[in-house]
Amino acid sequence: MKFLKQFSVILLLSFLGELLRRLIPLPIPASVYGLVLMLTALGTGILKIHQVKEAAGFLIEIMPVMFIPAGVGLLEAQDALLPVWIPVVVITVVTTVFVMAVTGQVTQVMIRKGKK
Repeated sequence: MKFLKQFSVILLLSFLGELLRRLIPLPIPASVYGLVLMLTALGTGILKIHQVKEAAGFLIEIMPVMFIPAGVGLLEAQDALLPVWIPVVVITVVTTVFVMAVTGQVTQVMIRKGKK
C-alpha cells in the first residue's frame, strides 16, 4: 500500500506537469515541468523524501527497460538515418563530451564550495 501511495504522488506531479505544459505556451516537455514540481515540493518541505523514496528507487531501477522502445524505433528508422549517420554521430559525441565537461566543472565547483 505504501508503494502505491508513493507512486500515486509521483503520478500526480507528472499529471500536474502535463497540465502546466498545456497552460504555458513554452516548448518545454511536461516531464520537465513535473520534475521541477517534484524538486520544488522536496526543496520546500511540502513533500518529504520518505514519501516517494521506494517508488522512485524502483522507477530508477527499471529505467533501462524504457529505452528498449527507443532502440527499436532507431532500428525501424534505419533507412532514414543512413544518409545522415555521420553528422548524427559527430553531434552525439560532441554534445556528450560537452555535457560531461560541464558536469565535471560544476561538480568540482560544488565540492570546493562544500569544503569552505
